Amino acid sequence: MPSQPTPAGPERPAPASTPSPSTPPATEPVARAATADGAAPETAGGAEAEGTATAGHADPDGTATAGRAEPDGTATAGRAEPDGTAAGGAGAGGAGGDRDGVVGGRVAVAPSSLSPSRASDFMQCPLLYRFRVIDRLPEKPSEAATRGTLVHAVLERLFDAPAGERTAPRAKALVPGQWDRLRESRPELTELFAGDPEGGRLARWLEEAERLVERWFTLEDPTRLEPAERELFVEAELESGLRLRGIIDRVDVAPTGDVRIVDYKTGKAPRPEYAEGALFQMKFYALVVWRLKRVIPRRLQLVYLGSGDVLTYDPVLADLERVERKLHALWEAIRQATETGVWRPRPTKLCGWCDHQAHCPEFGGTPPPYPLPVRAPGSATG
Repeated sequence: MPSQPTPAGPERPAPASTPSPSTPPATEPVARAATADGAAPETAGGAEAEGTATAGHADPDGTATAGRAEPDGTATAGRAEPDGTAAGGAGAGGAGGDRDGVVGGRVAVAPSSLSPSRASDFMQCPLLYRFRVIDRLPEKPSEAATRGTLVHAVLERLFDAPAGERTAPRAKALVPGQWDRLRESRPELTELFAGDPEGGRLARWLEEAERLVERWFTLEDPTRLEPAERELFVEAELESGLRLRGIIDRVDVAPTGDVRIVDYKTGKAPRPEYAEGALFQMKFYALVVWRLKRVIPRRLQLVYLGSGDVLTYDPVLADLERVERKLHALWEAIRQATETGVWRPRPTKLCGWCDHQAHCPEFGGTPPPYPLPVRAPGSATG
């Protein structure tokens, strides 16, 4: 374990669940935006099954969850994964690695980085991770995930306006134009409303997006916010060689230098027993920021537009050390599965949301031929 830098400022108590509607204006960026393997991350997101939803970004590990609802209730609503692969069959380039094969005309690569979404995939079901990252099996876009992508785009664009013009009516007025832009960039989304000739379902869908946007104004005051960064792609390499990647919805930096990381969710806040899972993503981001800037974020904030809740957490050094140890153990398990080709399914109630039942042995399916070289389980690594 590398020596740990001293955090900026005193450590603070961790949990808090009260809203923090605004912060002092940001004064400087936390990290420079970058692209994943030369390609700008771009996605199609999926909703998670606990009812919450990540409003609109592709996953930083390079894969893209193409519009599926994730079985834990939250929804990764539509950004490409920063590692360059794309879950959903639309990769933005390779994830890196020196072994590859071909799956359905797509190049398969051994994973070389980790994002919060793909880490969650492996913890949920190793076979799901394989299907998304290595096989890159197609996944259908969903209305919930795509709505998250749309809402996310609106909230990002709103900050282009001067502070005094960041009003709810202006934000709602951005919805139709952002939907048009989204369809232009991802024509496959037109399939969502192909069976809606009168346009009634689409109209209701857009109205729900407007309601989510409007609810945000009851949780935060954008006239008092000047984000240091929006849609910030960050990447850090640990001393072990593990690369961590992520896309942060918003970074606020106060005049004091305190950093707040904010993530929008278009679903409902999780029940208390699921809160730690939601915070894992934020602690992941905090770890990356710490490794990049040697600054521990003052606050992690999840804004749940579906239920009008704000979940906050003030991390300390011990939190980030625990997350780093967890990610190293997780990556070792992923490495072994990649080398042996043994990706075991982990059946849970979340299987009902999975697009890949036809390929899953738990449902009588057969996975595609494994596209990477393998070694026998238990043999020495070369």
